Amino acid sequence: MRAVIVAAFVAFALTMALTPLAAKLFRRLKAGQPIRSDGPQTHLAKAGTPTMGGVVFIFTTVLAYVAGHLVLMALPEEVDGITLNRPTGFTATGIVLIGLFVTCGFVGFIDDWLKIRRKHSGGISGKAKVVGLTIAATAFGFMAVYYTGSIDSKEISETVATPYLSFTSDIGPNLTKVGMVVLIVLLVNATANGVNLTDGLDGLATGASMMAFVAFVVIGFWEYRHWCGGAQPADNLCYDVRDPLEIALIAGAAAGAMFGFLWWNTSPAQIFMGDSGSLSLGALIAGLAFASKTILLLPILGALFVITTASVMIQVTSFKLTGRRVFRMSPIQHHFEIGENRWSEVTIVVRFWIIAGICTALALGFFFADFLRIAG
Repeated sequence: MRAVIVAAFVAFALTMALTPLAAKLFRRLKAGQPIRSDGPQTHLAKAGTPTMGGVVFIFTTVLAYVAGHLVLMALPEEVDGITLNRPTGFTATGIVLIGLFVTCGFVGFIDDWLKIRRKHSGGISGKAKVVGLTIAATAFGFMAVYYTGSIDSKEISETVATPYLSFTSDIGPNLTKVGMVVLIVLLVNATANGVNLTDGLDGLATGASMMAFVAFVVIGFWEYRHWCGGAQPADNLCYDVRDPLEIALIAGAAAGAMFGFLWWNTSPAQIFMGDSGSLSLGALIAGLAFASKTILLLPILGALFVITTASVMIQVTSFKLTGRRVFRMSPIQHHFEIGENRWSEVTIVVRFWIIAGICTALALGFFFADFLRIAG
């Protein structure tokens, strides 16, 4: 747990320190966020606010992940005569999750850069964005289901992801390895776009993502404490996950980075995360779900992202079929910003955080309830 705490603290401290410096640099480079003219009129005042803040927390999360491994290397290999079976070097799980995080962030960076260069809210096309995310997800998806590798020079047979659907563990059916790669691609695209659509108000996506990462810290560490590959003998109470401590470590680093970024991203935001941030966060959340074998738990844990995405789908479908809009504006957070009884931006963000927090707690409740069911 010490490595996870150190990673979270390093990510928090670095993000707190580097984000305002990045904001000043981006402002000098005139890397301001173009605002959609057809969006809420109150957002026009945000024009010129520095964007691409995701570059900062991607960088600090990776550094914090490395710092966590340095702590693991320094810790004793044995405690009270028991050999602790934990990785000290980088693992396949780490490579898949960090690789997915960085490459999807790069897709978003291209989108942000084009918006700034064109001085227009339209970056790369939606199809191009999907293609970029799909390429990244396919590459790391194949690695997740086919590559085994080793842990600390010891060859192992487990892969990061299995061909089975999972809730708190594998439950079936067998989708085959190719089928699981397809599911990973769909999961990454859906979650990345869900976070991207939620990133419409200051601090909203940052806070909601932070809650999701904290949940994965809890899930990853609990799986490590009850790990089939750990020091304790395997039984029906253990989790057959490849690198559970690695999951907790990466989630902890990301949570710490989000906590530090939120200081500068909360209303009124001094910097936006941009697509470089939202796409990378969504991809990492999806990656943590298949690595921790909680795929079907993800829609509950990330229910706010599901609601936001659903509101856009409902709006578009309704308008195309009937010519009428269900919401005043979509995504749904903008629905509450306009109209006679509109809410303030801070009110919307806090209330949506409450929804995200309740859903996160509910997901953790399901996770532990299933453990207690097996134990009973």
